[in-house]
Amino acid sequence: MAVRASQADALDSRSLGARLRLWRHLVSKNYALQIGALILLALAAMALLAPLIAPYGPRELEPSNSFQSPTWSHPFGTDRLGVDILSRTIYAARLDLQIAIGATALGALIGVPIGTFFGYFGGRWDDFLMRLLEVIQSFPPLVLAMAIVAAFTQGSTVIILVIAFISIPYYIRLVRSEVLTKRNWPFAEAAEAVGNSRVRIAFAHLLPNSLTPALVYMSLNAGYALIVAATLGFLGLGIGPGEAEWGLMVKDGSAGVIRGQWWLSFFPGLFMALAVGSFYLLGDGLRDLLDPSLRI
Repeated sequence: MAVRASQADALDSRSLGARLRLWRHLVSKNYALQIGALILLALAAMALLAPLIAPYGPRELEPSNSFQSPTWSHPFGTDRLGVDILSRTIYAARLDLQIAIGATALGALIGVPIGTFFGYFGGRWDDFLMRLLEVIQSFPPLVLAMAIVAAFTQGSTVIILVIAFISIPYYIRLVRSEVLTKRNWPFAEAAEAVGNSRVRIAFAHLLPNSLTPALVYMSLNAGYALIVAATLGFLGLGIGPGEAEWGLMVKDGSAGVIRGQWWLSFFPGLFMALAVGSFYLLGDGLRDLLDPSLRI
């Protein structure tokens, strides 16, 4: 028995080693995943280290340097109050990434279990849920977000909750459809045959095998959350005036663009585009990595 156990351990270790080598090979060929992850890690490090790398505070005023174009002392220029645009752009990464990651995580934590439950158990409540989701999704997401945010006080918490709310139906639909497809597959039937409870089959066997679309959508959802947060900031909703947020900075600088003060909106917009693009590249890379049918 001891010999058989050691042989089984050796086979498991070889199998694990082969899987790791396969993943390293797939990741090494997945340039979208690498580029997206690299940009996102750089932005996350910038956000975390903002107090150390920002040359000035996000609200540090220098009225004598009002509307200064990019120079060595102010590489991204200054606004009408003499606030350094580079410092505000760096600090804005904190707020925007917090909103994107928080809204995405909350939406997935609520939507994935609901989609798993109704995808496996179904019943008349499943029909009611689908009709309810159709009603919610009949409203344009951005218009719905604007209406809800306008009804509450300003703050990033409200924006996170609203973006999570409008993303939950997509997680429910993605996971539900995967569970519906796979609940009669042999591995699920085998789990039922050996005596597993229905709850265990749904959440321990079907859910891990149905997560690929949701994982890919999480990355895309994070990019969309950034766009919604920036749009709300541009419209003056949700984010309070004076906060370091990319959309709000683009709005504050938009009037100066026609006067030749292009740097006011350009740099915040550039970093926002980099963040959204990195999330979309990451999602594209995850799709290629997790979907066996796309591997060459």
